[in-house]
This record gives sequence, structure tokens and C-alpha cells, in this order.
Amino acid sequence: MSPRGPDFVQSLERGLAVIRAFDRDHAELTLSEVAAATGVTRAAARRFLLTLAELGYVRAEGRFFSLTARVLELGYAYLSSLSLPEVAEPHLEALVAEVNESSSVSVLDGQDVVYVARVPTSRIMTVVISVGTRFPAYATSMGRVLLAGLPDGELESYLDGVRLEPLTARTVSSVAALRGELAKVRAQGYALVNQELEDGLRAIAAPIRDRTGRVIAALNVSAHASRTSLEVMRRDLLPPLLKTAARIEADFFGRQRR
Repeated sequence: MSPRGPDFVQSLERGLAVIRAFDRDHAELTLSEVAAATGVTRAAARRFLLTLAELGYVRAEGRFFSLTARVLELGYAYLSSLSLPEVAEPHLEALVAEVNESSSVSVLDGQDVVYVARVPTSRIMTVVISVGTRFPAYATSMGRVLLAGLPDGELESYLDGVRLEPLTARTVSSVAALRGELAKVRAQGYALVNQELEDGLRAIAAPIRDRTGRVIAALNVSAHASRTSLEVMRRDLLPPLLKTAARIEADFFGRQRR
């Protein structure tokens, strides 16, 4: 972990960690569970939870705490300022109608990709994906596009700190192998990931760039391995994917000029 600056507010970091302790598998937590998940004392966890409850972000029912819908305001401020999701959604709908596969847009947040727009078809994953879902960047097509788009220094910092967990038997298992995959993505302009996040799931992704060429988001199409070969993904899914990314870029930056 990089050293903290003199203006770093540790209590804010811990308060945000308390919010992040809750997820789909841990919708309700006790005080002790929050303390264990965040690495703070029970007394500190209690103060954070009661403060969040007073602010309306957490509710308490007996021994258990859970988030309220007000937490969505925190993400909405980002999404509304970004405006990319509302620009991308009609393009995703057109792409899904053309290829009959699910499509998503994500951005990089630390070591994860975060979904900011999604148009599904049939469900092909055990995890339900929605706006706000996070996955490790190294194991996803969109994550590799976003990582490949980082400046060299930022990419090296990521590679120095990443922990490669084996999510499936095919998940990239070494930093050297990941570095090689990212070099390939940079060279070819897209990422194709075969069952590294979940068995049976293949996905292909392309970058969404700003006017300077910087990668600001990624667009993907995902398909089930049993019905879509890697060759079919390259031949049939990649061309409309690249065209859609270009349309999103044109629409997004056209709106910004208005």
C-alpha cells in the first residue's frame, strides 16, 4: 500500500469500508461481522454504523444492520456526472438486438471493473449482473481493455499489487502471463477472455476512448461457450462491437460539445 499523505482522513476511509462490507451475499451483518470485515474494533464499528444510521444510509433491526436505498445516492452522483451510461444504453440495446447476446459498459475502479450500463439477454452467469457489480479486472475482457489502456506507470503499479485468484481453472495465474495478455490487447485493440471469470462464459471487449485517445470505459459482449466458439466471437461479434464503441464515442463527445 502506498504511503498516505498528510491530509488523508483515516476515519472517512473506515466509514466507507463499513459501507463496502455489505454486498449481495452479506446484505445483513452484525456489529461483530462488520468489525471483522473492516478490521476495526467493535467500538469503532458501532460508532460508524450508528453515524451511518443517523444519516439514513444504514438501518438497524435487532442485532443486524443493513444498507438503505439512500446509499444509491452516492453512486448516482458519479453516474449522473459521467453521463456515459445514458449515452451508451441505446447503443447497447441496438447491439444486443443485432447479435442476440448481452452487452455491458464498465469503468476501472482500483483493481476492479464496475458495471455502469448493461443490457442483458438470457442469464448466462451464476452471479446476477447489474449496474454497480464489480469483478476483478484481470479476469474480465473489459478489465483487460481498461488495464491495457493505462499509462505504463499506472499499469506497473497495478501489476505490482495485484493478487491473481484462480476463479476458474483457466484464470490467468501469473503476472508475466497477464502482462503478455495485456500487450496483446494493446496490439490488437480488443480483449477476448475464455472462461476465466466463470466456467462457460466467454466475453469480448473493446475500448471507449476520449478525444485524446485515452481509454475511459470498456464495452463488451458476453456469450456462453457451449454455443459460441472463439472464432465465431472474433468473426461475428467483434465487428459490431467495434462499430458500437465508435458510435458511443461519437455520441458521447458530441453531447459534451453542446
